[in-house]
Amino acid sequence: MTGTTDFTEYVNLAARALGAGVVAANDEWFAEKENLLKPEPPVFAPHTFGPKGQLMDGWETRRRRGASAEHPHPGPDEHDWAIVRLGVPGVVRGVLVDTAYFTGNFPLTGSVQAAALSGTPSVEELLDPAVEWTTIVARTDLKGDTAHTFEVTAERRFTHVRLNIFPDGGVARLRVYGEAVPDPAWLDGLTVDLAAQEYGAVAEAASDRYFSSPHHLNAPGRSRVMGEGWETRRRRDLGHDWVRVRLIGQAEVLAAEIDIDNYLGNAPGWVALVGRDASVDPDVWFELLPRTRVQPDTRHRFRFADVPPVTHVRIEVFPDGGVARLRLPGRLTEAGLAGLRGRLDVTG
Repeated sequence: MTGTTDFTEYVNLAARALGAGVVAANDEWFAEKENLLKPEPPVFAPHTFGPKGQLMDGWETRRRRGASAEHPHPGPDEHDWAIVRLGVPGVVRGVLVDTAYFTGNFPLTGSVQAAALSGTPSVEELLDPAVEWTTIVARTDLKGDTAHTFEVTAERRFTHVRLNIFPDGGVARLRVYGEAVPDPAWLDGLTVDLAAQEYGAVAEAASDRYFSSPHHLNAPGRSRVMGEGWETRRRRDLGHDWVRVRLIGQAEVLAAEIDIDNYLGNAPGWVALVGRDASVDPDVWFELLPRTRVQPDTRHRFRFADVPPVTHVRIEVFPDGGVARLRLPGRLTEAGLAGLRGRLDVTG
């Protein structure tokens, strides 16, 4: 299915910042496979040539040829492919295949497959015929210079995807949106960032996202510029702004880091944190951090003691402004770990 969907609100599991990589491709004659995962939008500089032709910001293969002059075109099943290791394993909700700036050199059709492998498989292991590849996007027509979106309904946990293009051509970007499903065996007993995207936490609601997305709040790494955080419009009323984060599971929050990096004239004046345990009562919120003055372009750290378990945390900013990152170090409870184990059982 193509068209505008809301699955882009999920985490891009194929983000380089999460550790994703293009581990193999059968051909990358004109443009490198690694371009598929570049975070920035593709660009095009016409009449810019290298030894192999026009420089393209994407992955581009050479032209396939048939067996003879009498049969110069490749067979219907001949195709090129690239394999991507997801940054974090997860359930895929949607895929974006962008052929931006590929006009006379885009593939006719394409498909996407996914596989689940343990550990850190080598390229040789990924290419083993015994690997089970599940089709998550059936072979479909592609257009040039177009961002194609496809919803995915497979309720399985995958670690790798394979983009197939028929018979050849170029694709600028690939995005794989979904829900991270971490391994509870890894998290058991560890203190981790309970709000981190890489473990499946989600900024699931926000009062305002005028200038930038609340999903930036729990993105990996530190923000480099103002646009890599969450920023609201200027309020002209007596209210305040907020983001609600669903944690990776029921957990004990031990501390908070509220990073106002790169927000100077548009920093909040004050922040607060409240939490709830939705498994007990989704309507009851309690205070974690009272309304506290914050400084522009500064990381603020707070430690907690004797905080009840929570499944959600809401950061509140007064009256408005920008926050770069929210980190919530803590430990999953036994109930939180059990919830993750149950999800892993369901999704494989």
